[in-house]
Amino acid sequence: MKRYDEMHAADAAVRKHYEAYGRWLQGQSPETMRSRRDEAELIFRRVGITFAVYGAKDEDGSGTERLIPFDLIPRIIPAHEWREMEKGLRQRVNALNRFIHDVYHDQEILKAGIIPAEQITRNAQFRPEMVGVDVAGGVYSHIAGVDIVRAAQPDGSGTYYVLEDNLRVPSGVSYMLENRKMMMRLFPELFEGHRIAPVAHYPDLLLETLRTVSPSGVNDPTVVVLTPGMYNSAYFEHAFLAQQMGVELVEGQDLFVKDGYLYMRTTQGPKRIDVIYRRVDDDFLDPTAFRPDSTLGCAGLLDVYRQGNVTLCNAIGTGVADDKSIYPYVPKMIEFYLGEKPILQNVPTYLCREKDDLQYTLDHLAELVVKEVHGAGGYGMLVGPAASKAEIEAFRAHLLANPANYIAQPTLALSTCPTYVESGIAPRHIDLRPFVLSGKSVQMVPGGLTRVALKEGSLVVNSSQGGGTKDTWVLES
Repeated sequence: MKRYDEMHAADAAVRKHYEAYGRWLQGQSPETMRSRRDEAELIFRRVGITFAVYGAKDEDGSGTERLIPFDLIPRIIPAHEWREMEKGLRQRVNALNRFIHDVYHDQEILKAGIIPAEQITRNAQFRPEMVGVDVAGGVYSHIAGVDIVRAAQPDGSGTYYVLEDNLRVPSGVSYMLENRKMMMRLFPELFEGHRIAPVAHYPDLLLETLRTVSPSGVNDPTVVVLTPGMYNSAYFEHAFLAQQMGVELVEGQDLFVKDGYLYMRTTQGPKRIDVIYRRVDDDFLDPTAFRPDSTLGCAGLLDVYRQGNVTLCNAIGTGVADDKSIYPYVPKMIEFYLGEKPILQNVPTYLCREKDDLQYTLDHLAELVVKEVHGAGGYGMLVGPAASKAEIEAFRAHLLANPANYIAQPTLALSTCPTYVESGIAPRHIDLRPFVLSGKSVQMVPGGLTRVALKEGSLVVNSSQGGGTKDTWVLES
């Protein structure tokens, strides 16, 4: 299987946009690189940039918190490639927001027969409570993390594909920001020799986006970040973004509803909340509407939301559009709602609820990647080429027991990028998660979070599965 190397062409020549960096890298000794890596790890640990690994235990039986490994070698994207990707991301997120509005209102795309109605109405992420509810600005996914990969083509070129749309509570942007700060600290000379597009203004864009979707009539909205609490795996990011935006970080116990409005308790008394950037899943937002055992949300929140007296970012019910069984229909959504051809392509996908697709998947398990439609974090999936016969047969049983719960895709030859590992510099597979902000307009900072599979040959980049991250440079010229 051919590989596309981000830095080197097939003849081993350094690609043009990497030339200046390549010359610099050749001048660095192994000792210097090791020293910089150790320095980065020490700083990240001191600042507390960790994530919790659910289900993992230390020797004393307590839960584990780990650093997400940071790689010293950046992923570099030339300006023309980013411009095209940015256009494709705007197009895709616009269509997805139109789709979510449609399925909770007129359901035109279902009436047109483009998506089977049961794919929506029986979807675990479809929220009947949102039918007929108008949200501020018609925006449902205010913060989208779209996972993009590049795969080699037979002619040696590389093509970008969208692998996944994360529209509920996408995480990882804090690592994008901290990775850039770390690179500027460790290698300031690189930023003098390259025209690298900045990313540090992301919190400003995020706050601007949140403020533009406040309830009508609110001129100076109060914005908060709602977190499940310090034991959540992404708590560092919740606290980081609240601090960077200069807004309060709140938990469910800090909130209450009165007379159709939402308030937070403060030392100066109750303060009305207008916009919530929530990092809590739908099921836990309101114990009177969803899970009655939840202590993470606020009783009565759904009623306030339905009345239009508070904005939730992202909207309740947004998950219906990032279900992996809906993903194959996104190109058709773009044509249906926008009248345009998709700029970014999907990966070919087999829906295992379809008889023929299921049979093909069963016959080719050793060649495919099979995923749960609601899976995340690299869990609940089979990477056929990397699996043993026993693992394949065990997965076959799960697939046969509940085929509608799975999709399958060809195993892409994900692009690689030089990565600093224990043995030195070696190629490792990567993906990219740009963060797209939708309010009165669609905005994003150039690049995103590059995740890297640190295990040799591995295609799984998720931090929960041992993946790391890189700084992503978009060149301005």
